[in-house]
Amino acid sequence: MRIKKILVSQPKPLTAKSPYFDLAEKMNVQIDFRPFIQIEGVSVKEFRQMRIQILDHTAVLFTSRTSINHFFRICREMRITVSDTMKYFCVSEAIAFYLQKYIVYRKRKIFYGNGKFVDLVKIMKKHKEDKFLVPLSHIHKHEIPKLLDEGGFNYTKAILYRTVSSDLSDLKNIDYDILVFFSPSGIKSLEQNFPDFKQNDIKIACFGPATAEAVKKEGFRLDVQAPTAQAPSMTMALEQYIKSYNKAKAK
Repeated sequence: MRIKKILVSQPKPLTAKSPYFDLAEKMNVQIDFRPFIQIEGVSVKEFRQMRIQILDHTAVLFTSRTSINHFFRICREMRITVSDTMKYFCVSEAIAFYLQKYIVYRKRKIFYGNGKFVDLVKIMKKHKEDKFLVPLSHIHKHEIPKLLDEGGFNYTKAILYRTVSSDLSDLKNIDYDILVFFSPSGIKSLEQNFPDFKQNDIKIACFGPATAEAVKKEGFRLDVQAPTAQAPSMTMALEQYIKSYNKAKAK
């Protein structure tokens, strides 16, 4: 059997210019999208139980657009007015620009790195006098607090949102040739929604070493992995695999 149907465990791209649509057309395969996980914000009651005073901090460190959304959501729900003197440190320029959704960008002190947290820490070292608030998910990279501790920063970790499994009960059967995952939480969602799931001939593709580790830990077979030197993106890895697999089946 040739590979014909792929399920990507992410939301469908909002733009028509997506490498997934290009892949579907080029390889003549059907690609469906369905998020296996979703984000839930903590409630004001939960946040108050953390005993964190936002205005006691002089800087906020953002690792994603989601962290920005939930920081300002909590501020809005608690009727907190953030001072114009608050500094904002962002992992990347794209995340920094996203702040424009909530603040007047040109009037604030905003700093950003090149996409790597370790490089942002270098910028933060020039502001060691600040007290940093770090909005995060309950599941986050251990690198973040580790580097902040090693750097001797005064910071508070604030869990403002959670990554939880989506309800996939309407799928009933997983009638796909390849399942594509991007996080360990996606693998967890697969198990929670389909406790009797048997991989058999279904191929599993994943992005990132942590996701690969989760696949193997749960006893599943990992068939497609990205990024690699030959396939830096998931769509490239899928294209290479499909070509090889379908060619072998055609013999």
